[in-house]
Amino acid sequence: MTSALITGGGSGIGAAAARRLAAAGYGICVSGRRREPLEDVAAETGGLAVVADTSDRKAARKAVDAAVERFGGLDVLVCNAGGGAPGAVADQTPERWNGVLATNLTGAFFACNAALPHLLESRGTVVTVASIAGLRAGPDSAAYCTSKAGLIMLTQSIALDYGPRGVRANCVCPGWIRTAMADRAMDELAARTGGDREDAYARANELVPLRRPGTAEEVAEAIAWLASPNASYVNGAVLSVDGGGAIVDVASAAFAVEEE
Repeated sequence: MTSALITGGGSGIGAAAARRLAAAGYGICVSGRRREPLEDVAAETGGLAVVADTSDRKAARKAVDAAVERFGGLDVLVCNAGGGAPGAVADQTPERWNGVLATNLTGAFFACNAALPHLLESRGTVVTVASIAGLRAGPDSAAYCTSKAGLIMLTQSIALDYGPRGVRANCVCPGWIRTAMADRAMDELAARTGGDREDAYARANELVPLRRPGTAEEVAEAIAWLASPNASYVNGAVLSVDGGGAIVDVASAAFAVEEE
């Protein structure tokens, strides 16, 4: 059986990716910090839940070893675990900075470091979940943006170094996606600007060509495609899943006046 390990697999994009890959016939292992949501996803997908914080090297290896033991190998690693701590550089504390990089970047390194011997054996693939914030700077998000930009380059380094040995590595960069984490951000925006969560989502996406946030399932489709043989010649790619937000020249957006 082909198998996939999804870090941060208990909710949001990670849980959606687990469901999508399970539907494609993969044996699923989900890892993360919170036992209950992991076990819910594992029960739904017929998979394995491993409580493991990938920012801890031993825990990251524990998750990989558990997946390999359960399924006899590893074919796909989805590095999805992530989090943020708002703040511009002068306002950010070293502890919060280090925490974001430990989860979003170093944790992905630990997972890949542990998984690559098995992926080399299976000629498997890595899919990382970065963000549009890794391509474009956002306000008061120095740690998050830096970590996601680093994750993109980590992915491309794996693609370059291990592509000759049959391992592919690609990255998806979601825009605003309806997840619990995004909902919290929208609630904070709504508290500052007035209105409710839906007003905040509309405000955040008013310059996005599709004029809406995405869903976790839409990102999961991109992950599943990159992991599949259908993307067999795709390596080192950075795929934006953002409704077109990254293509917008914000300085020129004011000239797009809609006629009544």
